[in-house]
Amino acid sequence: MTIGVMGNSLALLVKVLCRGKFCCHYWFPFMSLTLSDLGSCLLLISTSMLTILTGGQKSPWCEVATLLKFAFVSSSIGSIAVLCVQRSIGINSIDGAIFVVMVTACLASWVTGVVFGSIPIVYAWIRYDPAETLCTVFWESSYSDMLVYNLCAFSICIFFPLLLIFGYSIMMATGCHFSESNEAEDLSTVTPLLGSCCMICYTPFFVSELILLAKMDLSPAPDFLRTLSTILSYLDCGLNPLIYFSHQDFREAGLTLLWNKRKPMSAVPVLTAITKYKL
Repeated sequence: MTIGVMGNSLALLVKVLCRGKFCCHYWFPFMSLTLSDLGSCLLLISTSMLTILTGGQKSPWCEVATLLKFAFVSSSIGSIAVLCVQRSIGINSIDGAIFVVMVTACLASWVTGVVFGSIPIVYAWIRYDPAETLCTVFWESSYSDMLVYNLCAFSICIFFPLLLIFGYSIMMATGCHFSESNEAEDLSTVTPLLGSCCMICYTPFFVSELILLAKMDLSPAPDFLRTLSTILSYLDCGLNPLIYFSHQDFREAGLTLLWNKRKPMSAVPVLTAITKYKL
């Protein structure tokens, strides 16, 4: 939580205050991803720590935490997917109709997360899960409801963005991408690391959902897998700002923001100019 809050806060300040000191064409998905990670570190990780200390979670924060979890997961994966698409298209995606589509896609990832997080709250499918140290959706009566809801949520919020990230990774590996050569110093060069980290950290979550779909008795995935999915999803929020700072120009901008102070005026006279006179 400490690394995530400090890292994402600093990354957000650098992106806002030092935009002229590093190249970043695709700023909107980066801002969306940073806000998502910062919100997760501030609200969800702290909530998990509190539930461990108190032994549970009560309403209404139980429902609020579930809604936030859906929103942050959906927006995080969606923002990386949009970044991958923009990186593949190139600088043509920062102007005109394509840029509007990219911004709409980022906002849609937040909206879909809120929508799918609200449905379990409306139907009272939420209760506390000690394995995940958060309130989550539990299915006790209807396999068909679970199947329809999970397939819709997984397909829209998870599978489609993950497919875009995976496709971008394949394109980068084979060299079949459309980025311009002058984008070599852009912050978006960290996109492959962001996509790889996202896919690795959310793999336990994907597996636990697939196990749930395969069980007709509605029993959840094993406890250790659900705990691992929570830990790695939190880890992803803390690793992303470290990935940003692996970019040299972004790192230098951050160090400048932290340590660049005005030097006091020296009492010793300093030569500042020379005037030549012809005799």
